Amino acid sequence: METRLTRDAGCEIPIIGGAMYPCSNPELVAAVSAAGAIGIVQPVSLVFVHKHDFRVGLRKIQKLAGGKPVGLNLLIEKSSELYLERNRQWLDIALEEGVKFFITALGDPRWVVDKVKKTGGKVYHDVTEAKWAEKAIAGGVDGLICVNNRAGGHAGNVAPQRLLDDLRKYDLPLICAGGIGAEGDYVDALKMGYDGVQLGTRFIATTECTAHQDYKDAILKAKSEDIVLTVKITGVPVSVIRTDYIKKMGTEPNRLTKFLLTNGRTKHYARMFYSLRSVLQLRKSNQKGSAYKDFFQAGKSVDGVKKVEPVGVIVKRFHEAAETQKNSSKSS
Repeated sequence: METRLTRDAGCEIPIIGGAMYPCSNPELVAAVSAAGAIGIVQPVSLVFVHKHDFRVGLRKIQKLAGGKPVGLNLLIEKSSELYLERNRQWLDIALEEGVKFFITALGDPRWVVDKVKKTGGKVYHDVTEAKWAEKAIAGGVDGLICVNNRAGGHAGNVAPQRLLDDLRKYDLPLICAGGIGAEGDYVDALKMGYDGVQLGTRFIATTECTAHQDYKDAILKAKSEDIVLTVKITGVPVSVIRTDYIKKMGTEPNRLTKFLLTNGRTKHYARMFYSLRSVLQLRKSNQKGSAYKDFFQAGKSVDGVKKVEPVGVIVKRFHEAAETQKNSSKSS
């Protein structure tokens, strides 16, 4: 099934395994690529959670993927010069190791694009609405990851169809990110006109993902109405399962915290504090499972996640459903 995504990413099936902190363990990323889709390396997870030297870990993933392409995610917001320098180093190493597909988020992608284009690679950028798409396009990106209001993690505010309609005019590959839990969701996204999809929550509930079983069980039990947005974890809206802990904690910050998160002079420092705190909590929970009893990041795709399965089984089922739909359309 060829789309603009498969051509840009070098994969066979237009499915991206979304980069997730802390859930993107090497075996999960590699399994997505090995199945014919494309797995995306999340470098903070690889280095600080799963304890790999970046180059060594990347080579391990490439080997497990059987030589099929993998991609790299870079969060490029200018909140920390030290973190930006780490991103530059990771990008250089990835290019040296033959990575050709990159997904950027939260900043101006121009410096990434300038380096990647020299190697013949492609850069897609996360966007939640048209104004951010315009900034990304000005930065020279090749495609857009359209993060909608059904996504897990840092979700958008716009429904999938509306977001597609808003971004069609740019004539770039558009990837539906959010709400893809079952094969019917995948088929529907392709029928809408998306060039592919990005899965996160669905791939947490897999045998290859090393997330704690408490997390996987919470995804299996949750319904879409259980997914709520809160800024009290990272300082920006994050989709989580409404557990008893979330109900008790509430989803809105107090007045002082809200001021610190929105004031031009303090918001970067406040968000950095919240993000660092969540990184430390999630790293601990990935190893011990304890904090997952407090909060679980997930999207509204939980409705389509019925059991823990191998990645390859999921990708094959999605692909076969799309092929059946395509053949049915031709015959009619």
